[in-house]
Amino acid sequence: MKLKTIDQIKNLAGQRVLLRLDLNVPLDDKGQVAKNGDWRLARAIPTIKYLLKQKAKVIIIAHLGRPKGQPDPKLSLLPVAQALSKKLAKDIEFWSDDFRDYEEDSQDMDKGSVAMLENIRFEPREKMNCKKLAKALSKLGDIYVNDAFGNLHRSDSSMEAITNYLPSYAGFLIKDEIKYLSEVI
Repeated sequence: MKLKTIDQIKNLAGQRVLLRLDLNVPLDDKGQVAKNGDWRLARAIPTIKYLLKQKAKVIIIAHLGRPKGQPDPKLSLLPVAQALSKKLAKDIEFWSDDFRDYEEDSQDMDKGSVAMLENIRFEPREKMNCKKLAKALSKLGDIYVNDAFGNLHRSDSSMEAITNYLPSYAGFLIKDEIKYLSEVI
């Protein structure tokens, strides 16, 4: 199987890229990303920076914890978005409401900008690999990039079903991990 990766896409300028990341990081007592747990943020940076350099509109999809398909303020991705924003040295717009309300916003984003959706596991059908949910999510993007290596084994709506609706590629973290695993095997 030949892995399709983002560096094979001819023109990303102005394209809305739904970027699935593994940002399931530990939070400290104050609800901030724990200092010893921000390595997942660091691993996401190369893919994000590449997309921004190509002038894509980046919309991050991720989860935190196991909220059982309903909102839980303790599992909001807001502190993760803030920590990632610091690491990137770039503002990340946080879309805290129902993602379906942001379709027009996704169209209106500036090239080379970043937004992050609220915890996708607040959606009751995320863990069901629901095509209806994936189709709704796909309206936010033109291209899907998976760079959530730690979740590749999951058949969630934002991991598997979404690939039925958008051209799909791997990010640099997945490309690297597959390379390393291939060398071992």
